[in-house]
Amino acid sequence: MARLDGKVAVITGGASGIGEGTVRLFAREGARVVIADIQDGRGQHLAEELGTSTAYLHTDVSQEADIAAAVQYAVAKWGRLDCMFNNAGFGGVSGPIELTDMDGYDRTMSVLLRAVVAGMKHAAAVMKPQGSGSIISTASIAGIQAGFGPHVYSAAKAAVIHLTRSVAVELGEFNVRVNAICPGYTTTHIFTAAFGIGTEAAEAMLSRVDEAFSDIAPIKRSGTPEDIAQAAAWLASDQSSFVTGQSIVVDGGLTAGRPLADLVRRVSVAFGTDLAAQVQPAPNA
Repeated sequence: MARLDGKVAVITGGASGIGEGTVRLFAREGARVVIADIQDGRGQHLAEELGTSTAYLHTDVSQEADIAAAVQYAVAKWGRLDCMFNNAGFGGVSGPIELTDMDGYDRTMSVLLRAVVAGMKHAAAVMKPQGSGSIISTASIAGIQAGFGPHVYSAAKAAVIHLTRSVAVELGEFNVRVNAICPGYTTTHIFTAAFGIGTEAAEAMLSRVDEAFSDIAPIKRSGTPEDIAQAAAWLASDQSSFVTGQSIVVDGGLTAGRPLADLVRRVSVAFGTDLAAQVQPAPNA
């Protein structure tokens, strides 16, 4: 029996990147999935590829009515809603704080925070009477530590993390769990777009992200959509039935810190001497 047999999910931003990876995994694990996105060509093609266990619905998450429609579509088609994955996102407005475009701010927050609130709202309306459900939202390590994303993006993701805790406390008595996933550097088109890389060049650039980030985290590679999808599948499944109000970090150890050996190498270069031989590991306690 697959982990998600009989479960029904709505995945926003499901036509590409982390969303697409999650749609594919959920379908393999037995779920029926509404792919909610604005990329009609990709979304329809994905639904056709995966067959009758998936369906595509055009969904602009900046519009509450579209989110409500995606939830209603899942319930009308399959009779229930077991997982709402608020995943859609983009890099949003960026640049120095004194140059922040406030129209860009509004657009960024509408997608990265307001849409998550709306997703939780409409999912809860179905899940509370059901007495079960899992709401998952894509946050980011940028919401935990500064320096991993633009200002407004980082603030929105920090808000998603705390919103997750707050809503989890409310919905726990109804057996509805609310959690977030905080990806590290992950090879998606959102990542390349944040660096001004256009769609045509994105595929080629994605293949080089691993090399660029191979020495940043303790696990020597960048993340993949599959890495995040696996965390989402666990949170959607009954295997995590006692987990709520949590922000699961999936970043290869990036936010855990840098190895001592890396510091030693950098200092050795700065001082022109080999400190590795002089630095002894701490004795066991």
